[in-house]
Amino acid sequence: MHATPSPPGRALGRLGPPLGAAAAVLALWSLAAWSGAVAPGLLPTPSETAAALADSARSGTLATDLAASLARAGQGFALGAVIGGALGFATGCLPRLAAAVNPVVSFLRPIPAIALVPLATAWFGIGETAKRLLIAYAVLLAVWLYVHDGVSRVPVSHLRAARSLGAPLHRRFTEVLLPAAAPALLAALRYGASVALLALVAAELGGADSGLAYRLQVDGQFLRVDRMFAGLIVLGLLGVAVDLVLAGIGRRFVHWGSS
Repeated sequence: MHATPSPPGRALGRLGPPLGAAAAVLALWSLAAWSGAVAPGLLPTPSETAAALADSARSGTLATDLAASLARAGQGFALGAVIGGALGFATGCLPRLAAAVNPVVSFLRPIPAIALVPLATAWFGIGETAKRLLIAYAVLLAVWLYVHDGVSRVPVSHLRAARSLGAPLHRRFTEVLLPAAAPALLAALRYGASVALLALVAAELGGADSGLAYRLQVDGQFLRVDRMFAGLIVLGLLGVAVDLVLAGIGRRFVHWGSS
């Protein structure tokens, strides 16, 4: 018989592949930086990038930029997710509404948030409102697509059976429709969170005095490539952290779905 792995062993087994992949990426990155294939100063080594990140943290710049970006992305994500989720449930349940909304969303989806930056700035100025609305726009479209698809796939027979058993509308929603569509809703939120970070970059390029993407732009103007790499790494780690949180929530509350 095979021995059951201990908890530390199971944790090591889960962490092994990603840690191995990270080590491989760092090794390839170091080789590329030392090979001279890219002009000196334009491709920092991992150690130089780590030093730039540590310097940003010590100066307080990283904390200020991270707080500003998290506030913008979080508020825009919340607004877009609520509206997109509600609209997705509505169109998933009401075919006539879906027939009216689908062409509009199909028209808007190819228009990226960055293309709307000048218009949003003209309408709302360079303040926070324009940035939050740009992020909400991108998140809304992403969340709507997943939720609409998930709700529309719920078998109508399940809802009819609940109605025939005398379940009122609110119970049919909370006990039949919502649990059946919950995996799609979770996927929508995870995808929407990544879209929020993408839209954040576009929003902060439209005029800001703090934020991760703003700092990338400033560092780019001075060719501080080590700081640019540090900022990109922070953005990537932020996305990973948010996704892990949402996946953990899914495993806790949507255990019948795939997280």
